[in-house]
Amino acid sequence: MNGPARRSAPFLAAALAALLSAPGASPCTLALISGKAARNGRTLMWKNRDTTEVLNSLMHIQGPKYAFTALVNAGDVNGDEVWGGLNTAGFAIMNSQADDLADAARRHDGAGNGALMRMALGECATAGDFEALLIREKGRFDLAANFGVIDAEGNACFFETSHSSFRKFDARDPRVAPFGTIIRTNFAFTSPDPLRGGGFVRFERASHIVEAGRGANRLDVRFILQEAARDLVHEKLHSYPLAGPLPADPAEPMHINTNDTINRNSSVSTVVFEAAPSRDKAHLATMWVILGQPVTCAAVPVWPWTGRVPAVTAGPGTPPLNAFSRALAAHLYPDRRGRMPQYLNVSRLRTYGGEGVLAKLIRVENAVLESAAEALARWERVRPTAKEAADFQESAASGVLESLKREFPDIR
Repeated sequence: MNGPARRSAPFLAAALAALLSAPGASPCTLALISGKAARNGRTLMWKNRDTTEVLNSLMHIQGPKYAFTALVNAGDVNGDEVWGGLNTAGFAIMNSQADDLADAARRHDGAGNGALMRMALGECATAGDFEALLIREKGRFDLAANFGVIDAEGNACFFETSHSSFRKFDARDPRVAPFGTIIRTNFAFTSPDPLRGGGFVRFERASHIVEAGRGANRLDVRFILQEAARDLVHEKLHSYPLAGPLPADPAEPMHINTNDTINRNSSVSTVVFEAAPSRDKAHLATMWVILGQPVTCAAVPVWPWTGRVPAVTAGPGTPPLNAFSRALAAHLYPDRRGRMPQYLNVSRLRTYGGEGVLAKLIRVENAVLESAAEALARWERVRPTAKEAADFQESAASGVLESLKREFPDIR
């Protein structure tokens, strides 16, 4: 989780709050992929966000040095806390809560994680700038996090950070990441207690997925969105719900508990950042966002230098794209009693509309991935105006929502 929840949220919030406070339950799955490992040589960064704050939105914010696009809680009208973002210098940041770095004696629990990320996006252009910020602000924020950052210089680093110290892990350092990838969930390798923290099952699964993608030279935005972020496998239980036969009786559908899968019942958004090829082409850095549980929505691209975010992704109320996601989640998790909101109806997921939910989402997503790739190829040759790029992202995002409504006509 990104820090203590500060606002109430409708629909499943109470159930999710109980779930996330259960022993051993810790959310968020992260990965850094250096240019060495990425299919096209462009650094990648990925976060599945898990929290009780089910309503997420995008916000354009002007910082003291740089403007940035931020993932925020939909009720956070000022964007005081940021849970992932990209700025106009090509610097991006994300985090996961690391409770084993919290200082219980001082009542520190990571409440400042989101505020620090907002500060970093407004001030930092590089991973080195962020490291300098951590040194400068030492002891001033309540921190307990794995912060991931990338920049237009090709840097990709994790910073395991507490209130008073941090340790840097560089994905380009062969001693740290011999294959150019680093995974984090909700524990820190620098923690003095290896039994604290959480997300150990997801850490193992994400490590296996990323390594398989690297070995096949498939690590790109599409792979992360469609195979990593939406993964429903529980390797410890040998549960592969998309591969086995479904029950013959539709009155007895298959369900799975998604508490320990990468796509979790508490997943509320996904961000995937693709770095710029160089600082003089920082405008090519792209932030892909799924506003909702990954198996309930399609991704859209955004660029901070456009000066705004698409209307269907914006708050302060529930963004239309997030509203669609919540409606589809209600269809896939129909039982709201007790802990039943943890259980995904796999039969509905695999059979909706004859071809299943994922086939429909991926068809919509592939169309926007292809159109964005064409736009980025043009923009690499000739940079467009901010308005031209803003119009493109607005059209792409609204087009995704309209396509989803056509593919899922009864989801409202």
